[in-house]
Amino acid sequence: MNLKILLTLAAVLFGAWAIFHFKAQLGIFVVPLFFGLVLFVTLRLYRLMEKDDSNDPRD
Repeated sequence: MNLKILLTLAAVLFGAWAIFHFKAQLGIFVVPLFFGLVLFVTLRLYRLMEKDDSNDPRD
């Protein structure tokens, strides 16, 4: 695996842990932070799939 992918996964896992571990202290900010984390993961996975699609030999 690529080092960039591993670092992204580690950051996302740490962010998810931090959001749900400190949810009492974050209060109302939990929902926007969670949606931001989901958006970040979605966009990152889309970029990874986009890279794979450009090397598709079926084109």
